[in-house]
Amino acid sequence: MTNDHHVRELATLKAIAETLNQSNDLAFMLDTVLGRLLEVTGLTFGWIFLVGRNNEYECVADRNLPPGLLHEDKRLMRCGSCWCMDRYRDCRLTNAVNILNCKRLDTARTGKTGDTCGFTHHATVPLRIGERRFGILNVGAAGKTHFSAEELALLQAVAFQIGVAVERVRLHEAEQRRAELFARLGAFSRALAASPSGDDARARLKERSMRLIAEHFDWPLAALLDRCGQSFVPRGLSAGGALLTPPGRRIPLSDAAWLKEAAEHQGAKEWENADLSVLLPRQNDGDDSAAMAAQWPSVMTVPIVYGGGSACGVLLVARPEAGGLTAADGAVLEAIAEHMAVAMENVRFEEHRRELARLEERNRLARDLHDSVSQMLFSISMTAKGVEALLDGSDTARAKASVKDMQELSRDALKEMRTLIMQLRPPGIEKGIVEALKEYGARLGLLVSMRADGRLDLPAVVEEAIWRIGQEALNNAAKHGGSPEVDVTLSVRPHEAVLTIRDYGRGIELSRSGAPGQASYGLAIMQERAEALGGRFRLDSSAGQGTTVEAAIPLRPDQRGGLTER
Repeated sequence: MTNDHHVRELATLKAIAETLNQSNDLAFMLDTVLGRLLEVTGLTFGWIFLVGRNNEYECVADRNLPPGLLHEDKRLMRCGSCWCMDRYRDCRLTNAVNILNCKRLDTARTGKTGDTCGFTHHATVPLRIGERRFGILNVGAAGKTHFSAEELALLQAVAFQIGVAVERVRLHEAEQRRAELFARLGAFSRALAASPSGDDARARLKERSMRLIAEHFDWPLAALLDRCGQSFVPRGLSAGGALLTPPGRRIPLSDAAWLKEAAEHQGAKEWENADLSVLLPRQNDGDDSAAMAAQWPSVMTVPIVYGGGSACGVLLVARPEAGGLTAADGAVLEAIAEHMAVAMENVRFEEHRRELARLEERNRLARDLHDSVSQMLFSISMTAKGVEALLDGSDTARAKASVKDMQELSRDALKEMRTLIMQLRPPGIEKGIVEALKEYGARLGLLVSMRADGRLDLPAVVEEAIWRIGQEALNNAAKHGGSPEVDVTLSVRPHEAVLTIRDYGRGIELSRSGAPGQASYGLAIMQERAEALGGRFRLDSSAGQGTTVEAAIPLRPDQRGGLTER
């Protein structure tokens, strides 16, 4: 090798290296470096194929292709096979080699797709780093049918540089993709934290989860399936960012054994030949959903486990391009499944809490009935027996007095019973929570001064909590306050609703910790109701100075419903 040739080789490598370090845009970089390579080597034409994991290939850069290869939007460069691609796929193309005759150029000549400009041969160089392979570099010139060992060695060195650059760009893209996905995951997690409540909370949580996945992520297809015995039931489906109604049927394990494997697999799993026809709705009466399934060669699944038990469902995402899902997609998919499992557990705990609250309410009513109405009825019964004895003895004066006592006891019992009934669902609640609290206080004999501000369009669960807390506070004021005057304020702010009830009675002795000196079941219930919704409860009182109860319940942006004051 002459010294001048060695210098030209070093200059070529330097120029290529400078070109490869100028951009992170893979297609632009490869097109530019191909042009630079042809310029410094004196070659005429060339192209670069990138080959995917499933051996699918794409011509990402080309220079000076003859008209025969430009025919029909470069059809011969987009499909079919050739000697160099076959050897690459069989892992027999490991170094730069001479190609005696290019099959694509031969096909252009025999098919008369256009002039080939005298191009017949090219050198073929694999793009790789160690065992990692990326594609093929092909270069040649008109009339050139052989490349020397020095030329092939130079092309091999250039291909290695290109391979390093491709790996660098792909790592950069993967990190960008990972950062983007985890940023979206943060937004998804914050939105999912506003879990729904109510009798159908579980179904609404699944629907909400799918809506948020479609909103925050760019997966063209996503689906949620529940494992129900020996079958799967689709619960949610999004395609192209829109929520679709999944097929209303069970999918037997015999029809989708891969779903069973997906549910039992630890973590995310990628599938190359998953049959999605069982998930996708038909486009029309004459179109089989299998046609849609063929559009999703890249599928990834992750199991969803509720309560630390076995898998209860499968979350699935898909892309139409092979190899379109990466390890970053898998990591984020696993995190989404964990967030959904936690949210479902929170819903389950909320259901249990509400059931316990209902039981506690029933127990409290039972105690109140026993301590008041039941005792009064017992007194009426005993007095009635006494009246009977007095009448037998003709002591009518004492009998009349006993009858009056029975009347008073019955009135008190009726009043107490009405009070307990009102605690379940007071008249006037349809007019709004403010009017209901005011009427309830009046029925207890209180002079309620009511003030409300803000838009009182409260969610049902918040309205119920405020109503129950207000009930208990007004009951305490009527029974223990010793003063009929009570101020009630309901303030609805952008992020919370605050109920404040102040009486001017005898007050409560508090311990140093701020708790009532004697245990109060009602105060504990009020505090539990506020804290169960993520709120706070405060009691401020002292002997002879009255009592102030304040409960603040947070409001989430997704919450709707409740009653509006009129």
